[in-house]
Amino acid sequence: MPHTPDPVPYETTDPIAYGLLALCRAGFEKEVAAELEALALKIGLSGTVRATAGNAYVVFEAHEAVSFGELAEACDWRSTVFARQLLPWFARVDALPERDRATPLVTAARTGGQKFTSVLLETPDTDEAKQRSAFCRRFAEPFETALGKAGLLRARSKEPVELHVLFTDATTAWLGAALPGKAALWPMGVPRLRVPHEAGSRSTLKLAEAIFTLLSEDERNALLRAGLRAVDLGAAPGGWSWQLAHRGLRVTAVDNGPMAASVMATGMVEHVRADGFAWRPQRGVEWMVCDMVEQPSRVATLVADWVGSGRCRQTIFNLKLPMKKRLDALTQCKALIHKRLAQVGPYDLRIKHLYHDRDEVTAYLTLKK
Repeated sequence: MPHTPDPVPYETTDPIAYGLLALCRAGFEKEVAAELEALALKIGLSGTVRATAGNAYVVFEAHEAVSFGELAEACDWRSTVFARQLLPWFARVDALPERDRATPLVTAARTGGQKFTSVLLETPDTDEAKQRSAFCRRFAEPFETALGKAGLLRARSKEPVELHVLFTDATTAWLGAALPGKAALWPMGVPRLRVPHEAGSRSTLKLAEAIFTLLSEDERNALLRAGLRAVDLGAAPGGWSWQLAHRGLRVTAVDNGPMAASVMATGMVEHVRADGFAWRPQRGVEWMVCDMVEQPSRVATLVADWVGSGRCRQTIFNLKLPMKKRLDALTQCKALIHKRLAQVGPYDLRIKHLYHDRDEVTAYLTLKK
């Protein structure tokens, strides 16, 4: 098991870390373990990955302490597909007492060798772990107070660092930290989004999350401007079309199935009854989105052709992955996209297993300018 060092004064210690800590959807631990091993190999970190099916988290234990700063710079949650949260960890506390959890956690926080500007308490996304969410809400304020009294919490800093405490069970907590912009946008990587009644289906949340996850704020402002034209392949009943129309884009919704009346009531959506794999626009559009239930290789070929031929400038799409060969299927899809676009020019492909995805991933693809 991971070794947590004895407490030392932060004033005399360079910030350290002992490995990587990732959160994921339960059942995807194997895929995350493979990603952590690949990331560790890339950055020259030797160690052992530990994953248990159903735990919704994976740990990479380094063979020796490493520089927190170097590891944190390489530890960006967007750099992996299946990890919802990705952090360097520096301590683990076992046998937490029921009456005074703050004291051992503050002691462990000191071993990291740095001060923190904010604190986030998290749990894995499992039914058992969710029962501790109420405790996390109650414990946040007294824990921050204890950190402040220990001199480990400061409101402002030129180099802000967020302390993450992950309670994996009632008596065990892992301590990690993140630099600005490196950790997930939401606690535990779980967005709290509500389904707009007029959106027509819950699938609208998938595209909403993808827009915030796969695009930066500058990209959202520049690429999702009102008045741009978009195509939604496999649109019915219209959750993705509504998401674009709500942002002011004019959408051609392609599907042989019916569209929700509330989506058509926006006045921004034109419904074309046709096969999404066969239909083509008369001229290029800014966006194509695609959420069709089909073999992932077929979808990957389709979207690469749309981008490569100039039918659209960028696309967000889903790939439905087979349960037992997710990584193999994803590798195949990447290869198909590369084969089509490599001769066209450099391209940008971003893929993430979203909270609102199940056995699928959502991707953004565009040619680089």
